[in-house]
Amino acid sequence: MRRKIPSSASLQAFEAAARHGNFARAAAELSLTEGAISRQIARLESLLECKLFDRTGTRVKLNTVGTHYAHHVREMLERLARDTQYVMGMPEGSRSLEIAVLPTFCSRWLIPRLSGFQSLYPDITLNIAARTDPFILTGSGFDAVIHFEHPAWAGMCMQLLFEERLVPVCHPDLLTGNNIVGQLNTLPRIHRRQNPEAWLHYAEQSGIVLDNPAQGVRYDLHEMAIAAVLAGQGVAMVPRIYVEKELNRGSLVAPWPQSEQLSKTFCLVKPVETGINETALQNFERWLQAESLPVN
Repeated sequence: MRRKIPSSASLQAFEAAARHGNFARAAAELSLTEGAISRQIARLESLLECKLFDRTGTRVKLNTVGTHYAHHVREMLERLARDTQYVMGMPEGSRSLEIAVLPTFCSRWLIPRLSGFQSLYPDITLNIAARTDPFILTGSGFDAVIHFEHPAWAGMCMQLLFEERLVPVCHPDLLTGNNIVGQLNTLPRIHRRQNPEAWLHYAEQSGIVLDNPAQGVRYDLHEMAIAAVLAGQGVAMVPRIYVEKELNRGSLVAPWPQSEQLSKTFCLVKPVETGINETALQNFERWLQAESLPVN
């Protein structure tokens, strides 16, 4: 059955008129006459079998249906423009993958290693987007996602990568004297908003006394907490894999024990049917496994 899809000319005319609230300004933007804009919108309304604008004399205003439709048309045109520019820039014969990744994992672990992947597979382009929350992978436009285990991935293929274990870290200048363990109770604590009880659980598991584990500032991302720690603003519970470089060169220290229970499992999530990108995705998965630490 033939799809009922408006012409690109009608959609562009409608989007410009909706954005400007004026046919004349839309015509000027698209280098058309005002009459051409009016005819394109009339064709669109005829196809949809409904009005998109309320007309009062020479004035036009989006109605409720038009406002809703304009939002979706604008998103569609913007995505189409981005995809067109992307395809125009792809070398002939190249392959690409759309990967969703946790933000701090991406900046602290994945991106620093990507030159190794690119040297092995120069014909595969990785397009990476940050996603903090689990989502429905099917129909999302992504080939795979690197995230934690979660019920949202039910029915998907999951390849375990490694464990994320939290450890308290701080700037070395904050530590004074010999009672390093006791100082954990006096240093300003930095929290990750999505894990507000991490310090409470750490105190219970480690046996280190913290008078008020909930006290302290809160940040959305581990990346923010790490930046605050590097600036000497306090001590934060962060995954050790994110700060190995800073610990090795001494810009951060972790003199307190690592938590063995405050952990999550990273995994690569992909659909059962991977489609035309199957070979490229298999290459990416093998590379990830080689780069990852074994799951304990």
